[in-house]
Amino acid sequence: MATFAITVLTLTRISSSSSSSHFFFSRAFNRFATKFVSFKTPHQRRRSFCCNCKRAMTSSAATIPSIPERMTAPYGSWKSPITTDVVSGAAKRLGGTAVDSRGRLVWLESRPAESGRGVLVVEAENPGGEPVDITPKDFGVRTLAQEYGGGAFTVSGDVVFFANYKDQRLYKQSISSLDVPPIPLTPDYGSPVVSYADGIYDGRFSRFVSVREDRQESTLNPSTTIVSIALGSKDVQEPQVLVGGSDFYAFPRLDLKSERIAWIQWNHPYMPWDKSELWVGYISEKGEICKRVCVAGNDPALVESPTEPKWSSDGELFFITDRGNGFWNLHKWIESENKVLPVYSLEAEFARPLWIFGMNSYEFLQNHMHKNLIACSYRQQGKSYLGIIDDVQGSKLTVLDIPFTDIDNITSGIDCLYVEGASAVHPSSVAKVTLDNDKSKAVDFNIIWSSSPDSLKYSSYFSKPELIEFPTDVPGQNAYAYFYKPSNPDFQASEEEKPPLLLKSHGGPTAEARGILNLSIQYWTSRGWAFVDVNYGGSTGYGREFRERLLGRWGIVDVNDCCSCATYLVNSGKVDGERLCITGGSAGGYTTLAALAFKETFKAGASLYGVADVNMLRAETHKFESHYIDRLGGGEKGCYERSPINHVDKFSCPIILFQGLEDKVVPPEQARKIYQALKEKGVPVALVEYEGEQHGFRKAENIKFTLEQQMVFFARLVGHFNVADDITPIKIHNFD
Repeated sequence: MATFAITVLTLTRISSSSSSSHFFFSRAFNRFATKFVSFKTPHQRRRSFCCNCKRAMTSSAATIPSIPERMTAPYGSWKSPITTDVVSGAAKRLGGTAVDSRGRLVWLESRPAESGRGVLVVEAENPGGEPVDITPKDFGVRTLAQEYGGGAFTVSGDVVFFANYKDQRLYKQSISSLDVPPIPLTPDYGSPVVSYADGIYDGRFSRFVSVREDRQESTLNPSTTIVSIALGSKDVQEPQVLVGGSDFYAFPRLDLKSERIAWIQWNHPYMPWDKSELWVGYISEKGEICKRVCVAGNDPALVESPTEPKWSSDGELFFITDRGNGFWNLHKWIESENKVLPVYSLEAEFARPLWIFGMNSYEFLQNHMHKNLIACSYRQQGKSYLGIIDDVQGSKLTVLDIPFTDIDNITSGIDCLYVEGASAVHPSSVAKVTLDNDKSKAVDFNIIWSSSPDSLKYSSYFSKPELIEFPTDVPGQNAYAYFYKPSNPDFQASEEEKPPLLLKSHGGPTAEARGILNLSIQYWTSRGWAFVDVNYGGSTGYGREFRERLLGRWGIVDVNDCCSCATYLVNSGKVDGERLCITGGSAGGYTTLAALAFKETFKAGASLYGVADVNMLRAETHKFESHYIDRLGGGEKGCYERSPINHVDKFSCPIILFQGLEDKVVPPEQARKIYQALKEKGVPVALVEYEGEQHGFRKAENIKFTLEQQMVFFARLVGHFNVADDITPIKIHNFD
């Protein structure tokens, strides 16, 4: 278990319960609930819940008294069964999906209860069976390539190739012979200084082709290449470089005959969503690249960022780019003419920004008539869709009707698609979507994996997101957000009171808030808080023009839009203007600090591994984002002027800070520096540091502690209410 390295003392426990709540359960339901939670696996609990819930309700109907009116209590003080234990237990992350030679789904999940260890899991051979862990207990699947990782495993037939977290070496393992330990494929350099990601098996030359990041000579400026790793030798050999010379690479993809390889590359000062290039290399009989062609991204008249190349069974190269209309749409390469044609044009995003490796937004299918089709996901006006494109018949798009409103990756199975998605009532999940013979309709939808399989039992407490569009301070420009009102079936507030608001500024900042079931949000709303998740100018999901609003104006546009959103909700009568709080992680933590330094909208804030000194970040952050800051912040002068650390005199609101001590993206000195300055200035401030945590918290105990301390911090300094949970607050300097 990790230990907390907290730079503040802890107060004596304070009683935080001001009122009790009453819950009415029948004895029959209590007996069922006890039996329900006693099952060892989520699968057993799901099966039991469906068949026993009706029985419990029926047998208890005569014994339940009429349900009284909801209790009246101040917003923020409501009792909720969505505890921090429930939230931290539901914080499993999905790291990708694949299908093995027998058509079974394989997925990667990180487990907070195991300190965030990444485990590969294969679904059961027979329906109703239990999934099986592939990864041995002394291994963890995760790559540190570009710090954010992704693309940490590849399945080819009965073999899985994966990056091991502890030593960052590549291994291969048989899925059907799990008693055989994984075999290392890459050298042991004595420490985890070389990482691999986004690989693909090359059967023609019996090798594995992968992106490699080599930090042996420099951790701040490592070399990135595409390499081949020999598989036929008994001895581990040094990987051979296939492609090099650019700052970054992603998506090495071979055609079916391993005669051509496509890849994405880009160079400083651009990020891959700003400007990138798609290349194709021709592979010689010796396995070397003997010729190469730039397919997209080298035309000075076009600003584009191609991504996700993929070869069809017919040998055609497809990819996604945002040339023309400024939205990431599907295109294909006409090799004989070296020409690019659009497959389907729509003002919608068919891809996401390349923060991590291994994204998969489309797949090739064939229907019963052997017609080639493309299954794809796209995002438009805050909602995701799953569609089928018929490239032959004038690029017709058919939308499939499924419950998900948010989709990440899709993987092709046998007569089905495995879809990673979520909705307002579904947490992050993987669903098996069975298609009809024409591949034009979804005939079955079945959840295979869920980050929170028990979330259904809290559904009566859920607050569903409302997509709002609000005016910004720039005339004619709007931004977007998901608003969640307080929701609890057992409580209500007085008619005179309006709820406190917690506004979240997402990280990135080139990223997107999404309106899905997130129990960490429901933790707040079920206790009587209003919550809003903002897509400020610079967010993704709304095209290049919206995305580029932030260039040179980070710390201005994001801050103004967050303030405009909060003001819009106040003026709409939905929240209390005197109890506005803001939170965010990483870039969102910077926006939080900047909003408190440069504006007077919010009354308190919480910064999770946020940026206080932008110029310090420029000098210390990892290679992937080292020039990103310049483009966002407007150079050294702009970065100085918009660094909260240089405007401590403007702070007056209470702030709580959370920081991982192994964070290489936003180093711990950022939090320590602003903490010390605010402490000396006399601003109420607290700092929590976590040993063993990096950029984002993965351990259950730290996820829980962070949420609890934010809640009690805001309640004590802004909320004017006592929280219903038994939380021991940490000491707040200049307040306690």
